[in-house]
Amino acid sequence: MENIVLNNKLECPVVGIGTFMLSPADAENSVREALKMGYRLVDTANAYVNERAVGRGIKESGVDRKDVFLSTKLWPSEYETWIPVNPH
Repeated sequence: MENIVLNNKLECPVVGIGTFMLSPADAENSVREALKMGYRLVDTANAYVNERAVGRGIKESGVDRKDVFLSTKLWPSEYETWIPVNPH
């Protein structure tokens, strides 16, 4: 698969799997199988209502999480409830 080099020198795949309009069950299965096939970029969003299923698919794939690029989006209304993982 083709990659692009990011500003931080990491290589990010240019092709990934999207989960828009997938039910949680389909998202979980699709992500798991895509990762097994070699995909390393997964896209989801809070509005898709399948983020937890995507996480399960990543876990079930056997691919180390550090090797997976995960992109997600939030509704603007969620910004105010966002809590940083490490505020310092």
